[in-house]
Amino acid sequence: MAGTYTPIIAGVSQFTQRKGAEKPLDPLGIMEKVCRGALLDAGSERIKDAVDSLQVVNLFQWPYRDAPGMLARRLGLGPGERRYTPIGGNTPQLLVNRACRALAAGKARAVLLTGAEAIYSLRRALKGEIALDWPSSESPARIDGEERPGASELEGAYDLFFPATMYPLVETAIRAASGRTPENHRLYMAGLWERFSMVAPRNPHAWTRKALSARDIGTVTPENRYISYPYTRHMVANINVDQGAAVLLTTTAEADRLGIDRHRRVFPLGGADFHDVWHVTQRPALDRSPAIGHASRIALEQAGLEMGDIDLFDLYSCFPSAVEIAMREMGIGDADPRPISLTGGLAFFGGPGNNYSLHAIAQAAEEIRRDRAQKALINANGWYVTKHSVGVYGGEPSGHPWGERDDSAVQRSIDAETLPCPTVRAQGALRVAAYVIRHDRGGEPVLGTVLGRLPDGTRALAHIRADREELLEMERTELVGREGRVGHSEDSGHNVVRF
Repeated sequence: MAGTYTPIIAGVSQFTQRKGAEKPLDPLGIMEKVCRGALLDAGSERIKDAVDSLQVVNLFQWPYRDAPGMLARRLGLGPGERRYTPIGGNTPQLLVNRACRALAAGKARAVLLTGAEAIYSLRRALKGEIALDWPSSESPARIDGEERPGASELEGAYDLFFPATMYPLVETAIRAASGRTPENHRLYMAGLWERFSMVAPRNPHAWTRKALSARDIGTVTPENRYISYPYTRHMVANINVDQGAAVLLTTTAEADRLGIDRHRRVFPLGGADFHDVWHVTQRPALDRSPAIGHASRIALEQAGLEMGDIDLFDLYSCFPSAVEIAMREMGIGDADPRPISLTGGLAFFGGPGNNYSLHAIAQAAEEIRRDRAQKALINANGWYVTKHSVGVYGGEPSGHPWGERDDSAVQRSIDAETLPCPTVRAQGALRVAAYVIRHDRGGEPVLGTVLGRLPDGTRALAHIRADREELLEMERTELVGREGRVGHSEDSGHNVVRF
């Protein structure tokens, strides 16, 4: 039975602004559209008056001085709480988890969550294809939460701040741990990504509606060049999209008062939020995520379910490594027939900045409305397999309340595994633990970077000193496990390794 303050999803809405729009909406306009859609989807004209918290997911591009305030005025809302979040793809699920606790405690009546990006239209304007009449973009006056950089100063010095260079380090570590050859692992990644590509054509909100085969995804061509080895263009999140979503939460008591249809209510059953060792180069194992393991376990325990009870998954799919780690930590085998994406994933559905997982949550709600016996699990990820939020959803309440819960001991146990910072000035033998090779826009390899161990057990980052042919050979053979000679270059300020 649902208690008085049992949280529910009352309304959802998604919008994808197609490529030919002559006067495209800006992100604020998209958010206004989907928020109105979510309020309408709830089926009660009075729900608008109950919204006392409006929360906006951090915008990648075209931010506003006060996005929550501007949006509230457009919608005619007067929420006492207006929040604008820090960066993180985990944010939408984190906000749902926090909103559920606030609703269950009677601290809120209805919470409206939203986010959007219009990067495709902005790029069209920068090319001179269209003229924009959008409101001015300014830095946010306030961010509600900790704005912690994802990469350390040392990682940034090796240009590992960019996800497309950091995630390949994780991927090559996963490959080496799996025992697959580079060729076999390329085929494995392509086959995994084919599963996402097959979902997108069935989703009317997907940016790319054409299914691609594993061969299309994994074969390197001028159109599908390496972004950074071992990832081709089809394997990485597509942020060049115009998309927005909104999710409206309230309680069973409020829904009863407002006359919201019981058959359209979707129940958040459990949730948890943790982060892994913050800096990638200080993690004990790059191919593992204790945070995902703990978050999924605790969310399921709260829901009163086991992993085998879940019918639908949406695993955060910015890069294959994120999905591979999540599957391993959750115990989802390669042959498991259950869907691992509800949308088509960030490469094919689209990767609208930090807001992707709000689309996944909205899609989960729609799926559960169609079959109320289904259970869905959403896994959302921020930075570099760093910040994790998990949510479990169903068509009936679980009987486990959304009370305050102290998970700090679990987080401390994860943080306790932090390794020392890598050596800044390395000298001697360096054994490779992970690596990435950057490519230029013409598809040519230009620079490799390794994370390795010195004889004393400490780690070091180093750029590879190698010509084009040597870099290409490192893409055909396994570099992880090889030993090179490393030294510090006073000219560049970097460690340099030779093989």
